[in-house]
Amino acid sequence: MIIDYKTIEEQTELKFKGGNGELVTRNFVDDKNKIMMSYLKPGANIGYHQHELNSEIIYILSGEGHFEYDGTIEKVKAGDVHYCPMGHSHAFYNDGDSNLSYFAIVGEHH
Repeated sequence: MIIDYKTIEEQTELKFKGGNGELVTRNFVDDKNKIMMSYLKPGANIGYHQHELNSEIIYILSGEGHFEYDGTIEKVKAGDVHYCPMGHSHAFYNDGDSNLSYFAIVGEHH
């Protein structure tokens, strides 16, 4: 199966998961996975949240930022991969002056 993000409607989420600013995303969702092509605008963040019944893998395409992961800070840049296993928590911040683009997969484990 090919997922063509050009055919998926772009959505803007304000203060996603209790964060600040704008998240712009195109999402493919079925009962097992949420597969996202997204970006955080400069200064935006995704709020701190726990992955109770799923896990998330995030590949940074462009930009720079950081994750707060289980209370520690992890800086990221293009080419880095962040993994948040089930039962763990994270928040995601765009620290740069340009969009922070990423590809993410949230796999359901229930």
